[in-house]
Amino acid sequence: MGKSLYIAEKPSVAQQFAAALKIAGRRADGYIESEKEIVTWCVGHLITMSYPEAYNPVYKRWSLHTLPFLPKEFKYQVIENVSKQFQIVKTLLNREDVEVIYICTDSGREGEYIYRLVAQMSGVTGKSHKRVWIDSQTEEEILRGIQNAKDWKDYDNLAASAYLRAREDYLMGINFSRLLTLKYGPYISRYMKTERTVLSVGRVMTCVLGMVVRREREIRDFVKTPFYRVIGNFQSDDMNFDGEWRSVEGSRYFQSPYLYKENGFKEKRYAEELIKALQKKEPMTGVLIKMEKKRETKNPPLLYNLAELQNDCSKSFKISPDETLRIVQDLYEKKLVTYPRTDARVLSTAVAKEIYKNIGGLKNYGPVQTYAAEILTQGSYKNISKTRYVNDKQITDHYAIIPTGQGLHAMRGLPPLALKVYEKIVRRFLSIFYPAAVYQRYILELEMEREHFFASFRVLKEQGYLKIAGVPRSGMQKADSEKEDLKKDSSEKEESELNRKNQENPAFIAMLDTLKKGSVLPVSGFVIKEGETSPPKRYSSGSMILAMENAGQLIEDEDVRIKACLRNFSRIINALLL
Repeated sequence: MGKSLYIAEKPSVAQQFAAALKIAGRRADGYIESEKEIVTWCVGHLITMSYPEAYNPVYKRWSLHTLPFLPKEFKYQVIENVSKQFQIVKTLLNREDVEVIYICTDSGREGEYIYRLVAQMSGVTGKSHKRVWIDSQTEEEILRGIQNAKDWKDYDNLAASAYLRAREDYLMGINFSRLLTLKYGPYISRYMKTERTVLSVGRVMTCVLGMVVRREREIRDFVKTPFYRVIGNFQSDDMNFDGEWRSVEGSRYFQSPYLYKENGFKEKRYAEELIKALQKKEPMTGVLIKMEKKRETKNPPLLYNLAELQNDCSKSFKISPDETLRIVQDLYEKKLVTYPRTDARVLSTAVAKEIYKNIGGLKNYGPVQTYAAEILTQGSYKNISKTRYVNDKQITDHYAIIPTGQGLHAMRGLPPLALKVYEKIVRRFLSIFYPAAVYQRYILELEMEREHFFASFRVLKEQGYLKIAGVPRSGMQKADSEKEDLKKDSSEKEESELNRKNQENPAFIAMLDTLKKGSVLPVSGFVIKEGETSPPKRYSSGSMILAMENAGQLIEDEDVRIKACLRNFSRIINALLL
């Protein structure tokens, strides 16, 4: 009976497989071998696409006459600095005593591509190939993946997509970089007073650059518009609160050309005129014509995918997307979290059935052990499959990033930043097993001399998931995303410092509960709040990641969005050459 060969993407992952399989064999240069199994590894990519000069020396010199470069068959070559490991892997793949090859590279398109290239360049024939597909590197998951390994032909479409993406990147980079350098490089060199200029073009890089330039133009072309809001100060039971004037039907300024939106004036003098008109009648009072109380709920957010985690870590820890990926990849390899390169934000039905194991492991993680125990005791995990957090249709390769509940011993060696990222993933995960946060919204509308003033207060009544999510208890302190929304246009809603403090005052909230429609409230005075519109914000590394995830939305025409993916590549090249 022949041997089984397990090939991983990295040495560290190979060690995990060897440990899970209890292989205590001979450690050789580049592999581990026992009586029945061999474990070896790549070191990331071992093979790369050849440069144009490998096809014909004429392509070494950049020239418009040799474009577009569109080979009928693509050439590949071994990466020089990892050639030794490739020769080791090639020899093992072709050994006569190797009967079954288990592909244990990362369970995704890139991992599939890495092995397919190795197999292609090694000339492997007559072997049985099994694809191991796992969502974490726990021993249990590794053994499950090996037991359920499928024939690698089942992943041919995934491999084809990997080849196509690589070829698209290659063709775009080679052709457009040469084309734009030859056409515009000399002009840029003269302007910049440099010897030469190379313009690098990439499928993702150039699109991102375009988004950054587009946003920068919006910022530079933006003209700030000043506006002036009128704020009235109302009293009740020796407590004050602010109300914002808005132009509604019946107001002397309803649909006036002097307005900037409904709650401000374009010029200060009109705000002053309004205040003078309201001050004529003494004593100044306002009648409460509407008192609305609404119960609002805020559900726990969906789980993290890589883009969402990168965005959050950028805001919370001021780190780049690459740094976040490096940290979460390390957490994955240490068995602490599931596969990080995922775009899903939900769980699969199969995982949901055994999610109690993940929660149970977190009882040994200090910062959340009380919450994990509470979830298990109350059994709130039992119906999770019926919620929006479980949806097989929203999962392509892998479900969301969640803690495995295992590998906690490895945390002793983690740097502080990695511990913070791990805790963020854990808290987001446990949040989905808690109920929604409940707020009480108070909406007041007061009338004074046909003019209307509005005030709104939002008070947290039940914490729900917020007690584990790490969001401040105050109903006024919104999550980051809500803060960003409020800042998009400061003319929309700007709560005063007084009202913010009032929301945290139990006595004030009790006073609100006593107010009734028709109540007459004294007005102590008015102030004019001056503001101005704000330009769009420049992208941060985190917001850029989310923008890239939804980049297709920047193309307004739906037909164009579809056709942009199907357009003939050589036709674009030829059009640009004209």
